[in-house]
Amino acid sequence: MKQKSVYICNECGYRSLKWLGKCPGCDKWNTLTETLDTPQKTSSQKPVSVKSVLNRPTKIREVTHDTNTRFSTGIRELDRVLGGGVVLGELILVGGDPGIGKSTLLLQICENVGKIKKILYVSGEESSSQIKIRAERLGVTTENLYLLSETDVEIILDAITDTKPDMVIIDSIQTMHIESISSASGSVPQVRETTNALMKIAKSMNISMFIVGHVTKDGSLAGPRVLEHIVDCVLYFEGDRQLSFRILRAVKNRFGSTNEIGVFQMEDKGLIEVENPSKALLEDRPTDISGSAIVCAMEGTRGILAEMQALVTPTGFGNPRRMSDGIDLNRVLLLIAVLEKRAKINLSNSDIYINVAGGLRIDETATDLGICAAIASSKTDFVVPTDVMFIGEVGLGGELRTVTKLGKRLSEAANLGFKTAIVPKQSLAKITIPKGIKVYGASTINEVINLFTRKTNNR
Repeated sequence: MKQKSVYICNECGYRSLKWLGKCPGCDKWNTLTETLDTPQKTSSQKPVSVKSVLNRPTKIREVTHDTNTRFSTGIRELDRVLGGGVVLGELILVGGDPGIGKSTLLLQICENVGKIKKILYVSGEESSSQIKIRAERLGVTTENLYLLSETDVEIILDAITDTKPDMVIIDSIQTMHIESISSASGSVPQVRETTNALMKIAKSMNISMFIVGHVTKDGSLAGPRVLEHIVDCVLYFEGDRQLSFRILRAVKNRFGSTNEIGVFQMEDKGLIEVENPSKALLEDRPTDISGSAIVCAMEGTRGILAEMQALVTPTGFGNPRRMSDGIDLNRVLLLIAVLEKRAKINLSNSDIYINVAGGLRIDETATDLGICAAIASSKTDFVVPTDVMFIGEVGLGGELRTVTKLGKRLSEAANLGFKTAIVPKQSLAKITIPKGIKVYGASTINEVINLFTRKTNNR
């Protein structure tokens, strides 16, 4: 019997018998892809399943668990992002651009975890000999690491059952397939059912599992969004392949915070932890160039100092150009409008380029004041002193608003030798100022411009 084609949404898994430009399930455009309809399983086909024991509802006060439910990966930056380590039976999805360092990090984990636990590394993209070559380059020599080059999920499940590992690494989920599903590897049905099968065996055997996932052109994980709902933790590797810094960020974590980040540096022998990200990000900062301002962004429990760069040049066309890298462009446009209206700085005939040095991406509004300072510095060609930093949110009225964890931000600045900080004036009464740093309070963006340029009317 000839199989029928169906169209399945890559975002939510919605099924349709005909192609639709907009998915009715998630309202996303151009997400439906054609695939062969999955036939119903017959009794002769081997089902992909994991045997389960008799289960019954239990009162929460009667539930017992081992207090030692986490184990360390041996990499402190990764443990920080995971919330203290890997939870037994946890399913972790690691996504990122090709070549960003996903497989490298997971193979480095094996050297540390392999000292006390058994690990099974399953690769659908490399042979066992190729993995060994990479392991030797990274210095991975543990005897508790087992390699399997396979893409058939049924064979992988049998190998997990026979080997009984403590940790499993699947690299990558898009290469795995189930024979009873007629769709190609990486398709929506294959990815969804494969992840479900791996989740069942991980939970039933209490195996911690890392799954590598490819990303699409827009930076999201390939496959349906349900993939992210199945797993316990989703980690994203961020950074430019041309730069050495890598940022590991949790966008979902059932057993920890999603605010922490891990900072790594790519070297010849793998990823190296960056224990002091602020110092590393500011190492190459120029000291005699305008358009540079230091800000402090909170990532979880620690503050990270970063250099905000701005370049303001006369436009050569009718419409001025605005671009940003590492910061939301819409936020930049809003701050440019505030500078023009409230600080009377004429930017309507200037191209403006904003960049967060080091490849870091910042999403919080506490860096607003630093962005405005960098733009004003570049426009007036005034060099901001190297020991000055800026903290504060800028409102549409040009007023400075308080930000959270101001004390920790100032402490991080003081530890790195900064002597002056400009902050919202109303927050001074609520914090204890660390030793070694002077804090100036300002109520409006105009006051800040006066502090370091002595000019308020630049047209």
